[in-house]
Amino acid sequence: MRVELAPGYSISRIIKGGWQLADGHSVSSFSLDPNSDMAAFVDAGVTTFDCADIYTGVEERIGSFTPPPGCSLQVHTKYVPDLAALETVSAADTRAIIDRSRARLRRAALDLVQFHWWDYRIDRYVEVAQCLDTLRTEGAIRHLGVTNFDTEHLRSILDAGVPVITHQVQYSLLDRRPAGALTTLAEARGLKFLCYGSVLGGFLSERWLDQPEPKEPFENRSLTKYKLIIDEAVGWEGFQSVLRTVQGVARRHGATIGAIGIAWVLAQPCVAAAIVGARNTRHLKATLSALKVQLDDADRATLDALSGRGIAGDVYELERDRHGPHGRIMRYNLNRP
Repeated sequence: MRVELAPGYSISRIIKGGWQLADGHSVSSFSLDPNSDMAAFVDAGVTTFDCADIYTGVEERIGSFTPPPGCSLQVHTKYVPDLAALETVSAADTRAIIDRSRARLRRAALDLVQFHWWDYRIDRYVEVAQCLDTLRTEGAIRHLGVTNFDTEHLRSILDAGVPVITHQVQYSLLDRRPAGALTTLAEARGLKFLCYGSVLGGFLSERWLDQPEPKEPFENRSLTKYKLIIDEAVGWEGFQSVLRTVQGVARRHGATIGAIGIAWVLAQPCVAAAIVGARNTRHLKATLSALKVQLDDADRATLDALSGRGIAGDVYELERDRHGPHGRIMRYNLNRP
């Protein structure tokens, strides 16, 4: 199943995420043949991969993959200038990092570059977005997106004439911050959401049902991040209730808990695709089953009631507090031109 983001440019509705493949993401090392792993996803119809300039080693891994003859691969990356560089990052710096991504991915033009800005108090994000647009007009980038921008600051970029077509946001049964004002803006401007976190880093699964609350250290950074989301939204006891409820819906559809979570996100307004982090193909079949799930009115009513006390604020607002629990786990300076 595919969706068109712009004339002549379509992607798979499930996107293979790359964060979990980054060096340093997991506390334990793992062996992975990138070619066979990516080939399995492509064979299953997942032809769109997501990565970032700050996911150490991932652009190179994707760049080393040769898709089968006749297969068109879409690769989305990100431009994430370091927090320490926001006051000084120049057009030349931006060009150097984009050129580095092109070299790593072995592509003359990047399909989609998603722009992230750490600190709005350093008021240069529109200027830097315009630098990216210059690179687009020159042919180094095909399409522009953003990631983790709130409604107000995304509107500023759009009002400046930067042709953003996508917004990568965290969106799940427990984190519904993209709904409301951001969705209204996206609908008005024709933007599509590419959503991460739909299965809460793997927490939204049968594996965690009826389990005691896990404690740090966690196996990987995804679990660290999404345990904080669970704590914020419903707490562990509340999350067990969520899992039991979603399991009930899943059984009616012959699906997994995770597939129901993905299906719910895909059914939300403006959502084009769900980004699913995967270090192997073990859960690929179950993940793809989300595309076949047709939630009815009763299912949606049940799932819509699960947000608990919810997560307040706009997209990525909690994470921008560098002194809070969500901000303290971030790594702010992983990029160098």
